[in-house]
Amino acid sequence: MKKSIISYIPGVCLVCLGLLVASCEGFLAENPKNRVDISNYYSSEQDAIAAVNAIYAYLGSYDASAGNTAGIYHSTFWVTQGLSSDEMNNNQLGALHFDQLETFTHNSENAALLEIWRMHYKTIYMANIAIARIPDINMNETLRTRLVNEAKFLRALLYFNLVRMFDRIPLLVNETEPLTPEAAETSAIYGKILQDLTDAENLPLSYSSGAGRGRATSGAAKTLLAKVYLTLGDYGKCAEKAAEVIESGQYELWEDFSEVFRYANRGGKEAVFSVGFGDAGGAISFWEVGQFNVRLLPTELSSGFSNISNTQGWQVATQDLYNSYSPQDTRRDATFMIQFTNEEGAVVSLDKIYFQKYWDREANPNAGGSENDFQVLRYADVLLMYAEALAELGDFTNANNYLNRVRNRAGLPGLTITNIADFKEAVLLERRKEFAVEGHRWFDLVRMGKLQEKVQLAKEVTPGADFNLFPIPLRERDLNPNLPQNPGF
Repeated sequence: MKKSIISYIPGVCLVCLGLLVASCEGFLAENPKNRVDISNYYSSEQDAIAAVNAIYAYLGSYDASAGNTAGIYHSTFWVTQGLSSDEMNNNQLGALHFDQLETFTHNSENAALLEIWRMHYKTIYMANIAIARIPDINMNETLRTRLVNEAKFLRALLYFNLVRMFDRIPLLVNETEPLTPEAAETSAIYGKILQDLTDAENLPLSYSSGAGRGRATSGAAKTLLAKVYLTLGDYGKCAEKAAEVIESGQYELWEDFSEVFRYANRGGKEAVFSVGFGDAGGAISFWEVGQFNVRLLPTELSSGFSNISNTQGWQVATQDLYNSYSPQDTRRDATFMIQFTNEEGAVVSLDKIYFQKYWDREANPNAGGSENDFQVLRYADVLLMYAEALAELGDFTNANNYLNRVRNRAGLPGLTITNIADFKEAVLLERRKEFAVEGHRWFDLVRMGKLQEKVQLAKEVTPGADFNLFPIPLRERDLNPNLPQNPGF
């Protein structure tokens, strides 16, 4: 029987980590499933590079040692955020864990939540080892510092996901930890996140072409800092960090919203931090293809085209989400599919609303498995966070300007809002339409205190206040009696 992540992270003798051997110039170039005994590791520059690459690998790859558990951003994480909000309904037969999330009947035995917990902690453990051991390696000092700060960025990102979902959780930052660790106070978790990201601000602004695709940058660290400060209600610091990203000159919006998701634009001017799948433009050769098209495109496509297969339509949009877009909003047609013309020229009308935003028809005409990126952080998010923070600080002139930059890109007229309640509602709507099926919606609704209101409008269910958090998985609490449970579960 496999042990949970909490039960096996402290034991160094039990780890044969998926550490890959890769060169600095060929980012994540080889199979992360190669097992290397930790006692013979961390002695060379190549070992240090491979150790950090292995952390990145678990953002997207399957973990065969955990029964082919999907990597963090492969599917379950962002599907969970969509189903547990007003964004998405489940259409996957037999997926009880997803049905429960959609209807807010999930409990501590939900399989999706256990997977999220385990993969986050497994990846955090790998980051902890890299952070602890790389400083002792005799290697180029600049590269050594950079690699440690990349690992700190990734650890902060993962803890930020976990603390928002589960609140009080174990804060594990060392290579060896107690077998049954106590849950830390939320303030301590956020304190460590801020400390790690402050160190990660010293990362490079960018990397040479092809050599650092998908790696964390200073802009990624500052963007995540802005998001953390916004979540904590520190609007001054959120605005400060967002402004630093904007003023860096590293990022721009694509002129057309649909350009954000084209293969040719992966790692392009709007991407702040992304997780790659498939070949990722040639820089990454081992990751499994993403499930965006498998999960989101309708089965009718596979029937309507001889060259298309494995479109399952497992998760679909709510009618309420679709209705939130005006016909003038260019994001609507880029995001959704409600009909298509098959290869025989017949128009096929769909009985559900499907997501098509990740499908690049030119680069991936066969749909199915996708080599597109999952964009964890992108520049539109920076602009909307900055707008919200400025409004909270009373600067409505600039707040409207930055909100309207995102609206104008979507073909919508600018707004002039002069009170905070209306502005927050406007920015929440804009975030909904801009980041549909990108894993933001549950977090946004909870942060703004709108989960119950918005879900009630979109679904025939009204979640209680308890659903502002997810339950700690029962399996973990069985193994660790020091883990608390969130109210209502």
